[in-house]
Amino acid sequence: MKKNMIMTAALGFILCSCYEPERDCEKYKTGSFKFIYEVGDTIKEGKFTRNKDYSIDYYENKIDSATVRWFNDCEFVLQDIHSKTAIHYKIISTTDSSYTFQYKSAVKDPNKKLIIKTGTAIKTN
Repeated sequence: MKKNMIMTAALGFILCSCYEPERDCEKYKTGSFKFIYEVGDTIKEGKFTRNKDYSIDYYENKIDSATVRWFNDCEFVLQDIHSKTAIHYKIISTTDSSYTFQYKSAVKDPNKKLIIKTGTAIKTN
């Protein structure tokens, strides 16, 4: 009886660990998108347009531009043109109209704790 329980638990663990979310990242490399983000306790909406080389963000009545460098189909770095700040993005799942991503600073600072945040972008075109 105990052996059956162990085998069932092991099989369940193996089946659960094999699950991978859908990641069709190629269709999200370019286009127009909107996203929701938080500033303190306030939820806001931003928009961005990305082509092969650049991303232009529209948020809080501001326009910000960054260069885009893809590592593979699902990971890229945006580097702000003015401040040179770089953010590393990883698409972790996709749907037919959106993708969920994680982002963090692309430059490691030994004096700061690395913070990884998650967001969702919805394709609008």
